[in-house]
Amino acid sequence: MTVPTPSDPAAVALELERIRRTIEVGFTRTDGALALLVQRHDQSDEAIKDNTRRLDDHDGRLDTVERGETERQKRDTARLDALERSRWPLPSLAALVALAGLCLTLYQFATK
Repeated sequence: MTVPTPSDPAAVALELERIRRTIEVGFTRTDGALALLVQRHDQSDEAIKDNTRRLDDHDGRLDTVERGETERQKRDTARLDALERSRWPLPSLAALVALAGLCLTLYQFATK
């Protein structure tokens, strides 16, 4: 391919100016796209950091619940212990009633 020789230096200068302007527009678009990508990357980093903090917070709370260290769990455990201590001694009472019945039965057989 042969390049024609320029006949008019003003036409050459005009064409060079157009090329320069086209390149500047292309660089401006590229810079804008890169700036947008950098902004999105920064936003993604912040979102990842925020999600990591939230996940660590949830993990800590879950560990607390699994260990039974929440106030509600402590309160419920204390209440359950108090209920177990104050319950009726039904097995012991049943054994005493059975023993009394056996004694009465033996007494009736002995007095006949």
